[in-house]
Amino acid sequence: MNVARPARCLFSRRLAAAAKPAAPTSQCHAPFHSSAQLAKRKPRFKSIRVEELGLGSPEKIEEYGKTAFPRYTPEEMEVLKKRYTPEQMDALEAGEAAIDPNDLTIQGRIRRDPYRLPYLDDFSKIYPIIDKRPKNAAPPSPRARFMTNQEHAEDLTNRLQALIPKDVNFENMPPEEIRKVLEQRVNFPLEEAKYFLEPETLVHSNGPTNSALAPALGKKLAGVAGMYKPPIDPADQGKDDQGVYQDLKRRTGLSVANILDITTKTLVIRNVHNQTRLGKIRSTWILAIAGNGNGRLGIGEAKSVEASVARNKAKLLAIQNMQPVRRYEDRTIYGTVKGKVGGTIVQIDARPPGFGLRASHRLFEIFRSAGIRDVAAKMPRSRNPMNSVKACIQALQSQKDPAEIAIGRGKKFVDVRKVYYGGNVY
Repeated sequence: MNVARPARCLFSRRLAAAAKPAAPTSQCHAPFHSSAQLAKRKPRFKSIRVEELGLGSPEKIEEYGKTAFPRYTPEEMEVLKKRYTPEQMDALEAGEAAIDPNDLTIQGRIRRDPYRLPYLDDFSKIYPIIDKRPKNAAPPSPRARFMTNQEHAEDLTNRLQALIPKDVNFENMPPEEIRKVLEQRVNFPLEEAKYFLEPETLVHSNGPTNSALAPALGKKLAGVAGMYKPPIDPADQGKDDQGVYQDLKRRTGLSVANILDITTKTLVIRNVHNQTRLGKIRSTWILAIAGNGNGRLGIGEAKSVEASVARNKAKLLAIQNMQPVRRYEDRTIYGTVKGKVGGTIVQIDARPPGFGLRASHRLFEIFRSAGIRDVAAKMPRSRNPMNSVKACIQALQSQKDPAEIAIGRGKKFVDVRKVYYGGNVY
C-alpha cells in the first residue's frame, strides 16, 4: 500500500463494503445418510398424561398414599408390642411419623413388576437371595484349647457310657446275651464313624470342633454297605480291590498279575506353571517308561496338580503304549540305529556278548526295561532329558529287520554266528 494515498480512500472502501446488502443464503440441504430425520421419528412409548394416572390433584395424591401406605392398625400395634421393647416401639413410631405418604407417592419408586422384592418395609424376615446370612453361632471362646491324652481317654469313656442302654439290667447276664442286646440297641458302625470322622478335639468350646467338610460315607453303615463297590474281578485274586487296573486290563487284554510284573520307571520330572488371571497354577509333568524285560517297551507322559496322580497316570499310559522292540539274540540290537528329537541325537551301536550297557543313566534304564544287555549309546549333541528319552525310544522302534531286507532284495538270509557256533550263541 502506498503511504501517500489519502486516508479518506481507505475509509470509503470499507464503508461501501458495509453498505452493500447481504447476498441471500442458499437453502441448506440435509446431509446424505441412511438414517431418518429426527423430526419424523416417532417415540417408542406412548405418552401418558398425569390425569390418566389419577394423581392430578392433591386430594387424589392423599387418597392414594393412604391406600398404598396405610398406618399401623391398633391390632398390628398390639402384635408389635409383644415382639419389641418399649424403646424399639418408640423408634418405630418416630420413623413412621417422619415418613410422609405423600412424599412416597410423588417421589418414591415402587416396583410393580413380577420380579420385585417380596417386602417393602418389613425387615423382620431374612431372604437368602437378597439378605446376607446372619451369624447365628457365637464367636469362639477364648478359653478353648486342645484336649490332652487323658482328656481324650475320658471323652472316649463318656461316649461309650452314653451308648449303654439305661433301661436294661446287665447284672448276672451272660456275655453272649449282652453282646446280642448291644448289637440290637446300638448301631456300632454309625457311632464308630461319628467318633473317627467327627471327633471332639477342643475343651471349653462353645461350638462344634469338627471340620466343616462333609465326611465320606462309611463302608459299614446300614443302607450304604455294599452299594458303592469298585468293579472287582474274581480272577484278580484280590490284587486289585481298588479297581486301579481294571480300565487298563480292558484296554490291553493283560491280567492284573501280568500288569504288576511289568517294570515301570520314572525318568523325567518337571514342575510347570500355567499363568492365569488368578495367578500361577503349578503342575507336575512326569515322563515314565514301562517294559517287561523281554522285548516290549512303552513310554507315557502325564501332567497333574498332584505329583502322585501324574506319576500313576504316566505309568499306566506307559504300560498301555508298550510295543515290541527288535533284539538280536535277545541281548542287543541290529547294527547301528539313530534317533533325533529336537536338537538331541541318540546313536545306539550293537556290541558283542558280555560287553554290557554303556550309556547314560536314563538310556540305561530304557535298555534294561526292554531286555537289552549288550549295547553302547552316545549323544553327540544336546542331552535334554525329555528329548534323549524320546529319541532313544524312537531309535529302538525304528530298527530294520534283516530278514525283511533280504526278502526285498531276493537274497537268502543266513546268520553267520549261528552257523559258526552251531546255534550256541546265547
